[in-house]
Amino acid sequence: MPKIKLTTEINSKIDICFDLARSIDLHKISTKKTNEEAIAGKTSGLIALNEFVTWEATHFGIKQKLTTKITAFERLYYFVDEQLNGIFKSFRHEHKFEQFNDKVIMKDIFEFKSPAGILGRLFNKLVLTNYLQNLLIERNKIIKEFAETDKWKLILNRE
Repeated sequence: MPKIKLTTEINSKIDICFDLARSIDLHKISTKKTNEEAIAGKTSGLIALNEFVTWEATHFGIKQKLTTKITAFERLYYFVDEQLNGIFKSFRHEHKFEQFNDKVIMKDIFEFKSPAGILGRLFNKLVLTNYLQNLLIERNKIIKEFAETDKWKLILNRE
């Protein structure tokens, strides 16, 4: 099972980073290139434990739907989203947050299984793992950009 691990340092507060990471609205901004839209479940605001969202997006020229659910949640420090339905055989995305002085260390651990047996594994090695890693890096850049400026106020609606 492929595993992507990313660490992002953000000059902000942990509550801002945590909430931006679970924001449906910020996710839409970070996935503009794939035209992701939340079409069912939690379609805006902050997703929380046991809530789900169905995303529709275009990847590799194919329109797809993916439903994920928040299966673990410890406010400010940790949450997990897992696929309920979609193109993958399975996926699990852990989000971890730690505050060190004025910095937040945000860690992503993304594990997935593709369908199609050996062909799926080959596609993972040649294309998919890198593609998914780049999507996560872009997402994290947007979280960092919003958290380190006043842009977070546009998403989180608080002072």
